[in-house]
Amino acid sequence: MHEYAVTQSMLNIALEEAKRAGASKILEIRLVIGDLSTIIDDSVQMYFDIMSEGTLAQGARLAFNRVKAEFKCRECGEVFVKPPKGFDCPKCGGLGMPTDRGKEFYIESLEID
Repeated sequence: MHEYAVTQSMLNIALEEAKRAGASKILEIRLVIGDLSTIIDDSVQMYFDIMSEGTLAQGARLAFNRVKAEFKCRECGEVFVKPPKGFDCPKCGGLGMPTDRGKEFYIESLEID
């Protein structure tokens, strides 16, 4: 359900930037979303479709760019992409801890008319 709030914030930012640029329509919003953010693309799309009705963003395409989560091994310092299961370092088998990579949620760019 947190997708509702982040979608509302994202839409507000996009509308503000589009108005500042003198746009008559937002054609596309490119989002960067980290795998650890727990944001679900389909939920963002659903809320966006509802919230954007009657705005410059109505009918705009959302483009989702997913960022893989990176972890750093406590034992050897290896930085690695989180494996499908677990958090083990592929180099030494030690426990990996999350880095900041994979927690993103931001607008990368807007395509406007």
